[in-house]
Amino acid sequence: MKNSRGKNFRISGLALALASSAGLVSLGSGVLATSASASTVNKSATVTFALPASVTPNYIFPIMGAAVYSNVNLYQFQQMMFRPLYWFGQGLKPSFNESLSLALPPVYSNGGKTVTIKLKKYNWSDGKPVTANDIIFFMNMLKAEKSIWPIYAVGYFPDNVTAMSAPNPSTVVFTLDKAYSSNWFLYNELSQITPLPQHAWDKQSTTGKIGNYDSTTAGAKAVFNYLTAQAKIPTAYATNPLWQIVDGPFKLQSYQTTGYTAFVPNAKYSGAVKAQYAKLILEPFTTDTAEFNSLRAGAVTYGYVPPQDAAQISLLQSQGYTSSPWIGWGINYFSENFNNPTVGPIFRQLYFRQAFQEMVNQPQNVKKALYGYGYPTYGPVPIKPANTFASPQEANNPYPFSPSNSAKLLKSHGWSVKPGGISTCAKPGTGATECGAGIPKGRQMIFNLQYISGLTYVSVEMEQLKTNLALDGIQLNLTTAPFDTILSNMVACPVGPTCTWQFENWGQGWSYGPDYYPTGESIFLTGVGMNGGNYTDATNDANIKATTIISGTAVLYKYENYLAKQLPDVWQANPDFQISEISAKLKGVTQSPILNFTPEFWTLTN
Repeated sequence: MKNSRGKNFRISGLALALASSAGLVSLGSGVLATSASASTVNKSATVTFALPASVTPNYIFPIMGAAVYSNVNLYQFQQMMFRPLYWFGQGLKPSFNESLSLALPPVYSNGGKTVTIKLKKYNWSDGKPVTANDIIFFMNMLKAEKSIWPIYAVGYFPDNVTAMSAPNPSTVVFTLDKAYSSNWFLYNELSQITPLPQHAWDKQSTTGKIGNYDSTTAGAKAVFNYLTAQAKIPTAYATNPLWQIVDGPFKLQSYQTTGYTAFVPNAKYSGAVKAQYAKLILEPFTTDTAEFNSLRAGAVTYGYVPPQDAAQISLLQSQGYTSSPWIGWGINYFSENFNNPTVGPIFRQLYFRQAFQEMVNQPQNVKKALYGYGYPTYGPVPIKPANTFASPQEANNPYPFSPSNSAKLLKSHGWSVKPGGISTCAKPGTGATECGAGIPKGRQMIFNLQYISGLTYVSVEMEQLKTNLALDGIQLNLTTAPFDTILSNMVACPVGPTCTWQFENWGQGWSYGPDYYPTGESIFLTGVGMNGGNYTDATNDANIKATTIISGTAVLYKYENYLAKQLPDVWQANPDFQISEISAKLKGVTQSPILNFTPEFWTLTN
């Protein structure tokens, strides 16, 4: 891979232009509160945003591994300080947002193999411009340590960028290994880039001098290792000078390892709109009940109602809150470990996955556990918000709840099914009516499932699943753990004595981002980091590859329709991201399905 980068230059670039009306920048549909008049804005106010139960920001460096790769870190923490090159989410649509991007839309040439990116005029908080150097700095570190990147897939980003150059301070040119779908390359590849301050971070130790170390692989690794080591000291997040050089609308004022986070506006933010209040607090909660109690007490400006408390929405309205479901751009599932040496051979049997899926009663879970604030997941593409990506098949369940059919499937494949007891393999072997490869005679259907703590609806769903599976003689041993623990446990591992996890359920599956085009290479391709269960299927891999090269819905429908029936995981009901409760005094809120948010547009009235 070759790259070149200019030195000691001044950026020119274009000014960011945003359409405004009555003091409120328009982001398309989905604005939940109108703007406030200048005379009513409380510039000394504090806005408190409630974090999801048991989920906290815990990593500040934008190049991170799977164990800390979460929506909160991506969208509610890092992006407040470090803006991605391209922004996605327009009102209620998961689409490209040029107005909030740091660069103009990419221009493709040379038959699609050359991509030219022109930066707008943005500055870092120390007054230095955001330049092409900062993009190449990010890319060099990502290329040097790509194996840690959770959505890295061999042959895809950044591998498919074979050369980089910076012909001037505001321009980056990428040479690709071949032509790709331009829409896919923008939504799923360029979307991964976060410019980082090369002029301040390109060093190998705290006392070391700034250099161009990243221009070699060894140097990029050394810089990455230094920044990673600093990122593993959360107690210094608010005091370490590294993290104070930002290009986003906020700077970190204080941070606690509990997840409590305080931001203050970045006075030197280059965006057209700057925050008009004094402080933004991200408030952590161990349970959704604790959050709801805080909301009722009026201690939260922007919070949520747990589904089980939806009946009390009218009470909150009387206290001055506005209720609005926040629907995310994602699917919900939990993963099984295909490489577990004991139960992995069972998981690798499609008939078993079908039988297991038929014991997940998604419509009942939407009604009973989510109180109607959710919708089913029947495949790898979201059916909400309304979009053209989901095929007609996605709206229909290929494996509807059926205990009788589930038991029939197991019996027809060599299992002695014992309702209320424990089913065992009676006919080992690889024949059509036998249990399958690697499953010995007498193997019992006993599985361990760990799920996220603190979310009542997940507990209700898992207890119901345990009851359902008992009808097939499947014993499900349930335990709970915090979100961070589950995410660190559910990692890909080779078959062996240490690959011991079986089922892990972190509650809300996968939100598409920064792979916004739902083609699956980040989670379902063989060997990708976020494919923690080690699912592999050659047909699926080929289908995914086609979606990255060919534009249009035909190839996307082929991919999703196949995978929906192959069950790479266990599909489960998808809750609305949250039932938001927003203070009537908070104006200018937009709930993007991407789950990123733009609090610089908010105002709080007296």
